[in-house]
Amino acid sequence: MTKREKNILILASVVGVVFILTQGLPGIRSFYGERDERISQLQTDVQREQRLIEDAELWSERRAAAELRGTDLGDRLFQDNSIPLISANIQRLVREYANEAGVNITSTKLAESMSADGWLLVEQELSILTDSQSNIMELLNSIETSDPLLGVSDFSVRRNRNQYSGTITVVGFSRNNNANGAAD
Repeated sequence: MTKREKNILILASVVGVVFILTQGLPGIRSFYGERDERISQLQTDVQREQRLIEDAELWSERRAAAELRGTDLGDRLFQDNSIPLISANIQRLVREYANEAGVNITSTKLAESMSADGWLLVEQELSILTDSQSNIMELLNSIETSDPLLGVSDFSVRRNRNQYSGTITVVGFSRNNNANGAAD
């Protein structure tokens, strides 16, 4: 081999080494970096799947409890679809609770209702009068534990000498299977 061929071979080797260092090593690093990311992502996915498998029984129990609670709440709704019937039932229940608590109902307003997504909400405002605030608390506790389920959406009371007077707005719910008698 001649000196010129040796120089060309050395120069080609140097160019090859520089090419490998500038192109080959970054490519190899990139390949292994992407591989490490894929392995890390797969490990994360496997851990997530294992957690889901472990939590499946917990979620199954929660679902059963929610369905049981939904059934219980469904049983505690008013079964009527008519606003006047629901309003009358609300008034009857609240009057019973008020009599037991020693609270007088002095007047009632016309019931208001809302219907949405198969639900019917009936809101009944009543004026109350009593001589003891503990009677009002007893009435509120009775409403809270009532069956069918009632709720208090608004409540106000004023003291006037030795009497307490005010208003209480009670709401009841029903599933609205059809729109007869429902006013939006």
